[in-house]
Amino acid sequence: FFQSFLSTPLLRLKMSASIRRQSTLKTRNKDTSDGLRPQHRLGGGKGKGKGKGGRGAAGKSVSRSARAGLQFPVGRVARYMRKQNLAPRLAAGAPVYLAAVLEYLCAEILELAGNAARDNKRSRIIPRHLQLAVRNDEELNILLGNVTIAAGGVLPNVHQVLLPKRKGKKMKASGSQEF
Repeated sequence: FFQSFLSTPLLRLKMSASIRRQSTLKTRNKDTSDGLRPQHRLGGGKGKGKGKGGRGAAGKSVSRSARAGLQFPVGRVARYMRKQNLAPRLAAGAPVYLAAVLEYLCAEILELAGNAARDNKRSRIIPRHLQLAVRNDEELNILLGNVTIAAGGVLPNVHQVLLPKRKGKKMKASGSQEF
């Protein structure tokens, strides 16, 4: 009787479907709270859907500045470069490179200005310290040669002609001035 019962084509189809469903449920991920969801619907594949896979466990976005190890905002630099209409297309590495150059220049100027502030026994950097830092550095002076720093002042410089002459050697008095 059982053999004839299994020979029914409709019943065979139903049994094979239930066997397939059981095998799919056995292979489901144990640590998910989805319970009875089949494995092929758990996400994490290469699809475009907003599944549970993708950028890692936490799913947090990482900024381009963090990826490049920079403090300067790469996204903002990219936006400014696009607004400038420098070219119809913009490479992905261009704003990263420019942000790195700007960060290096700022770090260099701030380090020299901090040294100038410390030399003047100050804890804050003022425009005067920036001016001293830029003008005492040869390369920065060339780069910022046409730049005026407001409230920066000038470098202390007295021309040699204006300095008093040294009295290192005693001058012989001329006969006309002797009494």
